[in-house]
Amino acid sequence: MTVLAEADDSYVRHAWKEAYEQLSAADGDAPLDAEHLERLAVAAHCLGKNDDSVAAWSRAFTAHLDQGRTEQAALDAAWCAFSLLTRGEFALGSGWLGRAQALCEENELDCTARWFAHGQMAAGTMFEGNYVDALPMFEEVQRSADRLHEPNVMTLSRMGRGQCLTLLGRPAEGLRLLDEVMVMLTTDNLSPLVAGLAYCAAIESCQQSLDVRRAQEWTAALTHWCDQQPDLVPYRGNCLVHRAEILTLHGAWPEAFEQAQQARDWLDDGIGGPTLGGAYYQLGELHRLRGENADAEAAYKQASQHGQETQPGLGLLRLAQGHVGSATAALRRALDETAAAPARALLLAAMVEVALTADDLADARTVADDLGRLARDVDAPLLTAHAGHSDGAVTLAEGDAHRALGLLRAAWSVWHELEAPYEAAKARVLIGSACRALGDEETAEMEYDAARWVFQELGAAPDVARVEKLSRRASRQAPGGLSLREVQVLRLVAAGKTNRAIADELFLSEKTVHRHLSNIFVKLDVGSRAAATAYAFHHSLV
Repeated sequence: MTVLAEADDSYVRHAWKEAYEQLSAADGDAPLDAEHLERLAVAAHCLGKNDDSVAAWSRAFTAHLDQGRTEQAALDAAWCAFSLLTRGEFALGSGWLGRAQALCEENELDCTARWFAHGQMAAGTMFEGNYVDALPMFEEVQRSADRLHEPNVMTLSRMGRGQCLTLLGRPAEGLRLLDEVMVMLTTDNLSPLVAGLAYCAAIESCQQSLDVRRAQEWTAALTHWCDQQPDLVPYRGNCLVHRAEILTLHGAWPEAFEQAQQARDWLDDGIGGPTLGGAYYQLGELHRLRGENADAEAAYKQASQHGQETQPGLGLLRLAQGHVGSATAALRRALDETAAAPARALLLAAMVEVALTADDLADARTVADDLGRLARDVDAPLLTAHAGHSDGAVTLAEGDAHRALGLLRAAWSVWHELEAPYEAAKARVLIGSACRALGDEETAEMEYDAARWVFQELGAAPDVARVEKLSRRASRQAPGGLSLREVQVLRLVAAGKTNRAIADELFLSEKTVHRHLSNIFVKLDVGSRAAATAYAFHHSLV
């Protein structure tokens, strides 16, 4: 087999390091033809060798021009622009985009390159914040791409439309388009440059829409895609950060911390970019939740240095440190600068917490009502939970324990549905306080006890301390001494789930699920799933 044949095989298998080395070796023996230069450009991009990628695209462009293949030359120029623009090199990227457009206009070409370039112009309009004008541009690109049956531009145009619709407050329509993109990503026809961008853009849109379930599905798909390409450099850091965010929500804090650390190390190793700030912010959040304030402050500082907004995390850290004024000022500043619903929701929820700590009930009520209006406008479970939780907390502080109890139980129910144990436990603390205000001391202690157990299992030391001050009896352990994660696994076993299904639902590997199940069998002294299920029902764990 020749070196080029080996390179072609490596390229098809997405073995980017092998493909790059083999193509480079062949190029050293004799200049590559235009098609293999294109493959060299893609392999170099996937390895993070940006200068080599641009050089290969440029040579392919020139080779096609010399052969009189104008359409293909224009497409090479458009791909070179795409590669540059998506990594923030706007001046050079715009120059290559201009070359592609000029060739298409001068030769009156109705081809893939023309609409690929037009789609990038639409993306530029969208990134400037002009979603209204960008939307019809993407629609025109999609019609032409569908007519030409070009999968990359078909995917990018739908992705752009979905992003615009989401940002224009029409998330249901936008997410339906992204579901179409998900189907397209299951084929082998897409360039890895397009696929990686599509995964990350879709996850961002899900987060903007506060659609936790879809974000989890997309992140799992991105993880699988990255795992199939061990050499891949771009997008891997994004994948790890998204995994850390979802694992944090689901209470898998050790796993989340590990993923955030891996993302930091990966991105800090010469790759950098804005995602590095996100990795540091996620580390700061986990340190703060565990009461490791000095480490949290250091992580937030690093996040800020890499361009990441540090609110509401840093504001809540200041609140934990007793600096209420500083927390209030920082959160208000961030709110004034934030328009997007997801970010505003988190900031408003934090503002309610700060205002209640400051005994400013009037301000707490105003902010909680703002959050409630936002929840009604967006209609997303995560936002509904935040709004109900904040409204319940303020209502309880205002002295209406009966109404607060209803609001807080509804919020707890949504947190439970979202499998967010930390937030659900915080709601149970407030439910306990509402029950105590209504004279039901026994139920109050049960709620405190349940919340305290979750906080202990998570390692949320500050919350454990707060519950200890409220509760009047000693804490208890879960039956069999099971951990929070083991209880979650046992509940799914009792529901008849396979290890694969449990792994997907809890966002874990099958190996981790197997380890948890082995620990459960040992702790409960049982030898089968059936016996473990019987134990779960007998001890009211289901």
